[in-house]
Amino acid sequence: MAYYVYILKSFKDGTYYVGSTQDLESRIERHNKGRTKYTKPKRPWELVYHEEHPDRSSAVKRELEIKNRKSKKFIEKLLRTSRQS
Repeated sequence: MAYYVYILKSFKDGTYYVGSTQDLESRIERHNKGRTKYTKPKRPWELVYHEEHPDRSSAVKRELEIKNRKSKKFIEKLLRTSRQS
């Protein structure tokens, strides 16, 4: 079963959240219903990017790769690049 790395953007303050999950739709719903501590105060969230991975291990590896950049510019470049494809 596929796993996903996803990026959400807060409508409230424009910040990004990077995560991974097996059920993308359900996970976004949890974020927007306030069931995730970090994202609750920044609701609502919009899915702006996702990647599919064959297993949890590769998804988590990619999630950490993006998070370790700690860069809004990197995320925005990733978003621009993905839209051009």
